[in-house]
Amino acid sequence: MKRQIHGKFTLLMIIAIIVTTVLGTLVNYTVLRKEVIGDLQNYARTLKDTVYRNGLQEGEDKLVSEYRITLVDTSGKVVYDNQADIRNMGNHANRQEVKTARKEGEGQAVRRSETIGKSTVYYAVCLDDGMILRVAKDSSSIFGVLMSALPIMMVMILIVMICSILITSYLTKSIVAPIEKMAQHIDDLDPTEVYRELRPFVNKIKRQHQEILQTAEIRQEFTANVSHELKTPLTAISGYAELIHHGMVQGEEVKHFAGEIHQNANRLLTLINDIIRLSELDSKGLEITFEPVDLQKSAMRCVGLLQVSAEKHHVRLEMQGTPCVIRTNTQMIDELMYNLVDNGIRYNKENGLVCLTVGTDEQGKVYMEVEDTGIGIPQEHQERIFERFYRVDKSRSKSTGGTGLGLAIVKHIVVQLRGQMTLHSAEGVGTKIRITFADSNGLEEHR
Repeated sequence: MKRQIHGKFTLLMIIAIIVTTVLGTLVNYTVLRKEVIGDLQNYARTLKDTVYRNGLQEGEDKLVSEYRITLVDTSGKVVYDNQADIRNMGNHANRQEVKTARKEGEGQAVRRSETIGKSTVYYAVCLDDGMILRVAKDSSSIFGVLMSALPIMMVMILIVMICSILITSYLTKSIVAPIEKMAQHIDDLDPTEVYRELRPFVNKIKRQHQEILQTAEIRQEFTANVSHELKTPLTAISGYAELIHHGMVQGEEVKHFAGEIHQNANRLLTLINDIIRLSELDSKGLEITFEPVDLQKSAMRCVGLLQVSAEKHHVRLEMQGTPCVIRTNTQMIDELMYNLVDNGIRYNKENGLVCLTVGTDEQGKVYMEVEDTGIGIPQEHQERIFERFYRVDKSRSKSTGGTGLGLAIVKHIVVQLRGQMTLHSAEGVGTKIRITFADSNGLEEHR
C-alpha cells in the first residue's frame, strides 16, 4: 500500500513538473515573441521617421543592422534587402504583412521565409510614397534565448523533482502511519489518535472486529457444547450396548437397557435435528416463502400434536383466540408454537396449565402468546434464556428430554419473521412469552 501511494504521488509530481515546464516554456516563448514584435515595430517606425522619410537614398543599401530590412514597391517588387539578393526574391504583394500594411498602415506575420529558409517574424509599415518597409528577425534567435536558459531550467527541474520525491515519501509515511498503527493495535486503538476523516472507518473496523471475536467465541462455545451434548447420549448408548453384547444382563434387564438405548437415540436424533435447524436459520442465504397463514388453525394443530405429551406430564393444555390471518411462513410458525408450548409443558408443575393464545392487540397487530403456570425463570437468568444450550436447571432439562436449543430456535425464527418478543416470568409462578408480528411482514387480519 505504501509503495502504491508513494508511486502515485511521485508520478503526479513528475506530471505536474512536466506540465509546468511545458506551459512555462510556451508562456516564455509567447512573451519573448511579443517583445520581438514590439522591438521590430519600434525599429520599423524609427526607420520610417528617419532613414526612409524621403524614400530610398543612395548608400542606404549599405545599412548594417541586426534585423533584416526589406523595401517593397507599390507593385510588390522587392527593391532592397540588406541580407538577401533581391534578384532571387519573388513578388511580395501577397505576403500577409505587406497586404495588411497597405490596408491598415502596419502589419505583422510569423512564417517560414522562402528566401533564407528559416522561421521568421515580420513587421511591415507603409511609407509616405506607398512603398512598404519591412523588418524581420529569425525566430531561431528566440529559441536560442530559450535554449541558453535550458541548463538552468534542467537544474531547477532536477532540484524540484528531488524535493518532490522527499516530500512525497514523508507524506506517504504520515498518511499510512495511522493505518499501520490501527492494524497493529486494533483492540486498544483510540479513534482520536487517527485523522478525523478516518474515525468513522476506525470505529466501524473496531465494531466489526469485536463482532468477529464475539462470533468466534460463540461458535467455539457452541462447538464445545455440541460435543458435550452429543457425547452424553452416545456414551449411554455405547455403555448399554456393550453390557448387552457381553451378556451381562438377562431377562427384563435387556428390555430395560434396550429402552434406555432407544430413549438416548431419540434424544440424539432430536439434538442433531435442532442443530441442523439452527444452522439453517443462521444461514444468510435462507429463502423464506411468505403466504397467508391462519394462526388459529396453526394453534389448533399445535395443541393436537402436543396433547399426548401434556397428558404424560400431567399438564392441562388450552387454546384461545379468534381467526387471524397474517402473511408469513407456515413451517416457521408451526416450529415457533411447537417449541414454546413444548417448553411450557416440560417445565411445568403437576396439574399445571399451558395456554396458547392468538389474536389482535389494541394497535391492530397480530400476536401469539404462550402462558404457563410452571416453575418460572429467575430474574438473573431471563436475559440468557434464549442462548444456545443455556439451561436454568440442567438436571431437570435433561430429565425432561430437552436439548437446550428450543428457545434459541424460537429467537432465530422471530428475527427471521421480523417480529418482537417479550418475556414475563416469576420464579414459582410461571412464564408468559408474547410474540407480536411486525406490520412490515404484510400482516392481514381475517375479518
